[in-house]
Amino acid sequence: MKKIAVLGSSGQIGSHLVEYLNSNGHNAIGYDWVIGNNTTHKRNLGNIHHFNKDTIYDYDFVFFLAFDVGGSRYLKKYQGTYDFIDNNVKLMSNVFETLKHTKVPVIFTSSQMSNMTYSPYGLLKSLGELYTKTLNGITVKFWNVYGIEHDLERSHVITDFVLKAKNEGEIDMLTDGTEVRQFLYADDCCECLEQLMIKYDDIDRDVPLHITNFEWNSILEVAEIIADHFPGCKVSPSDVKDMVQRDKRNEPDEYIKQFWNPKTSLAGGIKKIVNHYE
Repeated sequence: MKKIAVLGSSGQIGSHLVEYLNSNGHNAIGYDWVIGNNTTHKRNLGNIHHFNKDTIYDYDFVFFLAFDVGGSRYLKKYQGTYDFIDNNVKLMSNVFETLKHTKVPVIFTSSQMSNMTYSPYGLLKSLGELYTKTLNGITVKFWNVYGIEHDLERSHVITDFVLKAKNEGEIDMLTDGTEVRQFLYADDCCECLEQLMIKYDDIDRDVPLHITNFEWNSILEVAEIIADHFPGCKVSPSDVKDMVQRDKRNEPDEYIKQFWNPKTSLAGGIKKIVNHYE
């Protein structure tokens, strides 16, 4: 059993991760700046600009998921703003400064967008990767992880589509849906993070760790899978191209398959999300 700090435990992945680790016999404590009833965190990190540096001294391991981020709708609106950039820079500086002194092993959760230099979000995640490397920590790159979400202002595409189908009977898309993505169900992501923690000392720090299902699907295909769960639901693509990733496509390195493989199909994961919101 490890005593684990999960920074960002109110987020989509962090909330799943705390529950998953505790169900597997670990002692995981969640931390977040967000205060709410539907969260798994037990302690407040304080003001995002004044992180409590005593927080993680007593832990065996840290998962650093905390970030000012949301789905493509949120990123399109906020990633170019002063507050978005300032929040994330100060957050990383404060947390990594603590990790430098405590020397607690860390997994920093980055994004497959970290090499997309036109994106402020991508650049900030790339900065976090550099911090992590100086501490000999592990960086993982998330590829569109989806699960149950509580903060709908920051919700991601699958949650958005499910709620539109359920509440409106129509999925009116923000793009034409031709952009392709790789998706991963949150429980599979949590299993992967646990395995990487267990194998922490065996992992090559110079090989990228891509956490994904290694399958491509268009956003239009995602909408159609969801619509099939709601009889009569209409899918309405727009004529706008995606401007968040600008149709840039990375190919994930498969090194991570030495330690973990995804289990949940996209259709199977979507069914679980639909069942929850219904």
